[in-house]
Amino acid sequence: MAKRWVVKIGSALLTANGAGLAKEAIAGWVEQMADLRRQGIEVVLVSSGAVAAGMAVMGWSERPQRMSDLQAAAAIGQVGLVQSYQAEFSRYQLQSAQVLLVHDDLSNRKRYLNAQATLRSLLSMGVVPVINENDTVVTDEIRFGDNDTLGALVANLVEADRLIIMTDQDGLFDADPRKHPHAKLIEHASAEDKLLFAVAGDTGGHLGRGGMYTKVNAARLAARSGADTIIVGGAIEGVLTRIAAGEQLGTTISAGREPVAARKQWLAGHLRVAGRVTIDDGAVRVLRSSGSSLLPVGITAVEGSFERGEVVICTDSSGSEVARGLVNYSSAEAVKLKGLASSRIEKVLGYRGDEEMMHRDNMVIAVWA
Repeated sequence: MAKRWVVKIGSALLTANGAGLAKEAIAGWVEQMADLRRQGIEVVLVSSGAVAAGMAVMGWSERPQRMSDLQAAAAIGQVGLVQSYQAEFSRYQLQSAQVLLVHDDLSNRKRYLNAQATLRSLLSMGVVPVINENDTVVTDEIRFGDNDTLGALVANLVEADRLIIMTDQDGLFDADPRKHPHAKLIEHASAEDKLLFAVAGDTGGHLGRGGMYTKVNAARLAARSGADTIIVGGAIEGVLTRIAAGEQLGTTISAGREPVAARKQWLAGHLRVAGRVTIDDGAVRVLRSSGSSLLPVGITAVEGSFERGEVVICTDSSGSEVARGLVNYSSAEAVKLKGLASSRIEKVLGYRGDEEMMHRDNMVIAVWA
């Protein structure tokens, strides 16, 4: 049995579609999470709902457009959200802990390791971390984008066995069940199946930011650390305890591969990149077949402004991502070195640098691109 779960609950479930916090539903989920803890399963909760809860308090029916209004709603709603969780967890002699994250917490290596250490400490104490994006300070340019993505990155962070994404749909269907009444539930799939995005669509509800597309993408991110993902209806009676008992509910997206190294999971989770380099077909084949380092000779074009040590995407001639990683040279230096043999680096730059533009230890291949 999986021993560490990340459970993500969406906004529509938590706020009864805008009518305030669904406290009865929260009580039910907490009771189930307490049952998981009694079974020896560690639980990390990723909870949406702060903005939506704040909207309900303020009587707003539409999600605000101005960033300052969104942040105000998050600040108002977060208080009631966390209080509701703690009140319910305390009924089972469980302590919860609020953890608010922004993208920089997971993109900066030192802060990433600090967050990882904190979460591991909380779990070792038997505490249930309740995680949300810090909407009161984040900006559109540096946000996770949705809590499905955050849940996947947290699954990587704590090396979870399983990511449970609870939504207002029963799972992933082969067509939108709201428009196609005969749509069929997909019970099992592999994270490597490229057709998943085709059936996922890209729309979300008026309260949340993510649709099924973000959930499939989250499953692929979670798979990098070996976590299986279950997309399931949160309103299903006893959903978590029934999954723990082995019942098939929702859509299970299996990782289907061994986890990649922890450092490469961190690289794969970068949502912001400083630039990109286009590489030739020979370099694409070498990276994908043998996981070798990227040499300057394989680069055909350089885009963006970046410095040594920043995360840069490598794309093929059609623009598809092949890999991403930490570069050994700035964009200005990369322009001078593109297409050249490594033996010419010292002559061109005037100093002896690394032979690689991007070392394989600091690179992650886009397996499902």
